[in-house]
Order: sequence, then structure tokens, then C-alpha cells
Amino acid sequence: MGVLVLGRTLRVGEVLRYSSTKDPAVAMLEGFPNFYYVTDTPGQKRALLEAGINGIAKLKTEEGLQRPAVLIRSAPWKAGSEQTPWHDVFDLDNGHVRYFGDHKAGLTKAPGTTLGNSVLLDAFDGHQAPTQEQRAAAAPLLLFRSATRNGKVKGFVEFCGVGLIERAERVLQWSGHERTTFTNYVYDLAVVDLTAEDDRLDWDWIAARRDPAVSTADVLDRAPEAWREWVKHGHSVLPRVRRRVARSKVVKVPEQRPEPGSKDAVDLMTVYKRFDDDKHAFEGLASAIAARVMRGAGSSYVEGWLTRRSGDGGTDFVGRLDIGSGLAGTKLVVLGQAKCVKPDTLINAEQIARVVARLRRGWIGVYVTTGSYTVPAQVEMVEDQYPIVLINGSDLVKELRTIAIEDHGGDLKASMEDLLARDTLSITSRRPEEILLA
Repeated sequence: MGVLVLGRTLRVGEVLRYSSTKDPAVAMLEGFPNFYYVTDTPGQKRALLEAGINGIAKLKTEEGLQRPAVLIRSAPWKAGSEQTPWHDVFDLDNGHVRYFGDHKAGLTKAPGTTLGNSVLLDAFDGHQAPTQEQRAAAAPLLLFRSATRNGKVKGFVEFCGVGLIERAERVLQWSGHERTTFTNYVYDLAVVDLTAEDDRLDWDWIAARRDPAVSTADVLDRAPEAWREWVKHGHSVLPRVRRRVARSKVVKVPEQRPEPGSKDAVDLMTVYKRFDDDKHAFEGLASAIAARVMRGAGSSYVEGWLTRRSGDGGTDFVGRLDIGSGLAGTKLVVLGQAKCVKPDTLINAEQIARVVARLRRGWIGVYVTTGSYTVPAQVEMVEDQYPIVLINGSDLVKELRTIAIEDHGGDLKASMEDLLARDTLSITSRRPEEILLA
């Protein structure tokens, strides 16, 4: 087994110095990580970014010839030029890159036979492989784009993540002063999620892929978690393993639930049992909790009314959020949905979308439940910029516990009954916008 490089990582969004000296001995250059130091693999040729598409040489393994990786480099400052007439798209927040191949106007060879296109089409075959064994051998794409630092447009690169090819197609492009046409390839790449690795790629994985003495199983053990998932299940899991910045804003289901056996878990079950057969009463409790959450964020909030049991159109309570005052203020309608369900119940994206569908421009939604929200539901909410506040069972019981301590000596049941005994909320069929006149 060869020597592996440990502890050298590439972080998504990090800019590295890509110098002409190509010296791997120095860790930092001009205050930036040295690309050649990070990617150094003892006994192997340097990894390079001299071209747009840089395939590391294939090696012979027990399974046959395999390419360790392909390094992709995009130069935004060249986009639209006669030399590089195309415009690559890097949408890292949504895990998508659209990258053009290296065929150019004036070349007589077929588009798929240029050096770069042939490397990517070969990688595409591996990325579309039907078996787990074939996908394990597929070459990962390491994505970079040129960055401007210290007033220089050359000599610096930004690491953009690990990708695989979803689609490859031929396109017709314009180029040159005479605007001649030529055929090229364009590739749609999926950027995989590196959240489990703190948005970092350990070069040890690539070094292991370059060592024929390292078994396929050992190589895969060093791969990012999302890459291993893709190898195991194929393209069906791409929606789950694709990089999504929205995921950094979501709360995993276990974190939305009280610790099993804890005081909060007991309290949450108490709330559920109290309102399981009286869901309309839970709507009053949800309205009060929503008001506390809104006011706790420093906003002025007015509780309005509860809707009738039937024909509520997906709205259980109405409130109003007041921002500013006088001419420098405005009022926003708040539509609330309350769901008293078993604490282990999950609220999905479709259920949240029903509330959002009721919102008019400038309105806000609030969803209060004794359950939890699925990760896909939260991701959809963030990505589609839904104007809705989500209050889960854990947050609900914490607010109730605070009320109990403040006003009822810690008696949770007494605090709930007191909230329900209030006569400030009427049950009506009024239109939500009437709250703006109150």
C-alpha cells in the first residue's frame, strides 16, 4: 500500500493559491492554502488545473482501468470571449453546475473526441452505471473556478465541491468574429452534499483512488457520505444527496422532539392527551403560543379570532403583526394552522403548502403542532421562501412551560386551562383581512 496524504482538505468556497512554481512543500502562499500542497500525493504526478478539464491518469486495478478523478476548472473572466464563448453556470446553493466541453470553432475532429470531452464522456458512462460495483469505480469530478485575488485574475482558484454528471448533450454555439457555428457538449452536474464532512473534501480519498494497492472497499470508506449513498443506490437518491444550502437552515427531526423520558417529553404527551379529543380547543392554545413567539421576537402582535370548525379553508386562527408605527408602519395578516397530533407524527411539505396557498401578498402564516416537520418540508419552505413560521412540539411545550413557571407556579395543566378560559378570542367566519381594521 502506498503512502497516503492525511489531514489535507479542500473546503467548499475556499480560495487556494495556484502558483506557477508548482511547489508542494509549502502549506501557505501569500496567505492562501497552496493548491499543490493540499493535493500532493507522494509517488504520483501532480494534480493540475492547466486546462478546463483535467483527468488524472487512469491506473490498472483488479477491476480494470480506472480514473481516480477529473479536475474541472472554469474561468469566469474568459466567459463570452472568442477563446471561450460559452458561459458556465455554478449554482452551488442548489447543487447544480452547467459546464461546457472543450470543443471550439475551427476544429476538424468530432466534438466528443477532443481531450476534455472524451474524458467527461468517459466519466459520464461511469456516472450512469447501473450497478453498485461500476459506480464505485466512477471518477468523481472536483470542481474549481478561477478567482480574483490581490488584483490578479490568474493564480487563484476556488474549490466548489464534488460533482457527477447527470446529463450530457450536444449543443450548437457561436464563436469568432464571423460568428461561425460549431458543435460542443454541455454537461449538467450534480454537486453532492458534504455536510457530513463539514463542507470539506479529504484529499486522502483521492490519494487512495490513485493507489492500486488500496482495495475498492477501503477507497469507498474514505469517500464522502453522500458519494457512498450515491454509489449504493444510484441516481434515485440524487435529490437527497445533492448539495442544498437550505439544509443548513433546517432542524433535523430528532432535534425537534424532547429527549425521550425527559420532563419536556412528559409535558408534550400531556398536551397531546388533553387536546386529542378537543382539537378546536387546541386552536385557541396554538393562537396564544403563536402570539408569544411573535412577541418574543420583538414584534407587536394582535390576536384576532378562531375560525369555525368547518369551512375554515385551512385556517384555524387569525392574527395581526404590526411593524413600525404611524406613516412608518404597516400591518400584516397572520393566518394560523394548528395540528394536535401524536408527538412522533411528521408534518410534510404538502400540509404546509396548504396554508401557504391561502396566503395573499404580504400575509404571513404560522403552523403550530405537537409533532415535527420533515426535513424535505423545511427545505421546500426555505428554497421557495415561504412566509411561514413553524412551531414544533418541542418549542410548543417550552413556551407552555415558561407560562406555567411565570404565572402558575410551574403547574402546566393549570396554565393550559387558564389560556383556554380567556374570553378574548371569538369564533367567527369573518374574512382574515378584517383584522387590519381592528
